Amino acid sequence: MITQCQIRAARALLGWDAADLAAKAGLTRATVSNIENNLVQAREGTLEKIMRVFDENGIDFIENQGVRFKPQGVSIFEGPDRFDAFYEFLYENLRQCGGDVCLSVVDERLLAQFRRDPDLHRRRIKELVDRGDVTFRVLATESNFVSPYAQYKWQPRQSAAPTSFYAFGNCLALISFVHPTPPYVVVIQSGPLAEAYRQSFETSWANAQMPPHLPDGTP
Repeated sequence: MITQCQIRAARALLGWDAADLAAKAGLTRATVSNIENNLVQAREGTLEKIMRVFDENGIDFIENQGVRFKPQGVSIFEGPDRFDAFYEFLYENLRQCGGDVCLSVVDERLLAQFRRDPDLHRRRIKELVDRGDVTFRVLATESNFVSPYAQYKWQPRQSAAPTSFYAFGNCLALISFVHPTPPYVVVIQSGPLAEAYRQSFETSWANAQMPPHLPDGTP
């Protein structure tokens, strides 16, 4: 969680006073001031509201109590709470732009484990696929289900750390599940980078196997 020094520094970068931050985060000015002056122990939910407001306004909190503006074209979603925000970003991008989604994942079960409502994600993506706006392909090493909207292929078991990537539109999302606060998602809005990973995906897809039947008989 962020410190009172980081909150003050972030406000300074944005040119906000305590009242500005309070209004945007849905808090009272007294609450913000008490937190910044270390007069109260802030609740986790309160700090999450403050962090969300700063994140939405381009502020990045880094090591050693650092604060900076996010690099343009790069967004970071850190931890379980922000993982849902990443999927909102993915869904809105697909809803507006459509296109082909390539997901390469060592263990797909990790994705569902960290989502608050995996069924909501599946329903929404299935609607886009059924409308013909989106195609969705998954290269997985381990999984316990096959989604109703995606084409699947299996890749050989790997010894690499549990990671995955999405390539969609002009975006590349890199996901680590071994970060100190997993999952850690870095979204890079770069057409060339997304295309490079998409081409690598195509090579792996061509050499991958069709998925085996799962224990419940689902193909």
